[in-house]
Amino acid sequence: MSNPDKAINYFHINQKQLTEAYLNLLRIPSISTNPDHKADMVKAAEYLSKTLAELGFERVEIFQTKMHPILFAEKRSSNPEAKTLLIYGHYDVQPVDPLDEWKSDPFQPEFRGENVYARGASDMKGQVMASILALESVVKTSELPINIKYLLEGEEEIGSPSLDKFIIDNADMLSCDMILNPDAGMVGMNQPTLVYGLRGMTYFEVRVDGPKADLHSGLWGGNVANPATVLSEIIAKLHNPDGSVAIPGFYDRVVPLTDDERKQIAANKTSDQAFLDITGSPALYGEEDYTPLERQGARPTLDVNGFYSGFIGDGAKTIIPAYAKAKISCRLVPDQDPMEIYNLAKNYILSIAPDTVRTKIFLHSAGPAYLANDAPGAENLVEAFREVWNAPVTFKREGGSIPVATVMLQELGVKSLLTGFGLPDDGIHSPNEHQHYPTWLKGIEALIRFYLSFGEE
Repeated sequence: MSNPDKAINYFHINQKQLTEAYLNLLRIPSISTNPDHKADMVKAAEYLSKTLAELGFERVEIFQTKMHPILFAEKRSSNPEAKTLLIYGHYDVQPVDPLDEWKSDPFQPEFRGENVYARGASDMKGQVMASILALESVVKTSELPINIKYLLEGEEEIGSPSLDKFIIDNADMLSCDMILNPDAGMVGMNQPTLVYGLRGMTYFEVRVDGPKADLHSGLWGGNVANPATVLSEIIAKLHNPDGSVAIPGFYDRVVPLTDDERKQIAANKTSDQAFLDITGSPALYGEEDYTPLERQGARPTLDVNGFYSGFIGDGAKTIIPAYAKAKISCRLVPDQDPMEIYNLAKNYILSIAPDTVRTKIFLHSAGPAYLANDAPGAENLVEAFREVWNAPVTFKREGGSIPVATVMLQELGVKSLLTGFGLPDDGIHSPNEHQHYPTWLKGIEALIRFYLSFGEE
């Protein structure tokens, strides 16, 4: 590896100035789901565009979409044989509601203790800026040993509706040897983490209709089926007493964990108590015969994400609701087919729904699981982590889904390195989101080493 000392020293000397560049991005309220912030979305894209242009990127271009801009940038190494690294990120953030639960203005970043508090501090403006500031430290002090491309979108928090088509239409422009996606995170501040697996997802909605309108429960109770009760009974039958999913065929394609995989997952030292502390739950729950870490990323699940029926305001209103609906997601593991799982769930639910109501099921989205334990550049990134943290790297199968990784594999033919420097208790998507600043600084040093590690190859 090329000597990283100059680049690391540059970062330490200019740490205050470079941190301010991060804070300036946090000050832009780029909330993608809110039309009132459309101008802020453009402002955030332009801020990143200007930042990359000042680093000498030969091509920096903002592409308009039906909603929010996509930014592409490219900087080439002087080495004609250099590998190309594509870095993905998003500059949009979640809404800040409920605002009264924030202890400081969500778009005026504030240091409290060792944390930076602001919306996007962790997810994922902090990770995008970490990758950019590490790159600045390299290009200001060394020859860049790899070509760098950036793909930064503004719609990730609303499902990336413009991204798939953009990648498909611009596959040649985005061609690369490696992909870095720092939209994952660490399992603990002293446990640098490489995520090698993501669960897929099938997301659907169940609607149960009964009477043509809400009915007086005193007049009609006992004679007309209550949709809320019926849907509750259906949901109750989706799991077995041992926590497993009761849908016939749900586990048919699930590949059992090997002993080596279980050992690798167990190397993550997150305790059961840590799960309870982070979630605030009184006790853990799930499939028997599997550890919480195995259940988190290597086993499929089914969860009710939302339930609505009848009168939910303050006070009392005695009705039989006309309908009830629930939103349900299934997190899937490799070899499970999302559409097959949807059809299995649909057929099972319809088979147990009584004829006293009308039951309909709607598919919202479906995407496959993802494994990338052999992603290009993994050895370089792991070594960089070891050098900075002086600790073993944790390899994790993530419980969530990052659809862009699957799309990039399909369209570009390259697996992604999934990492990041956020921590489990950062409060992403919640009030008082924050980034642990010392961990963020270490992450930048690790990325400096990662970028330079290709210099002798």
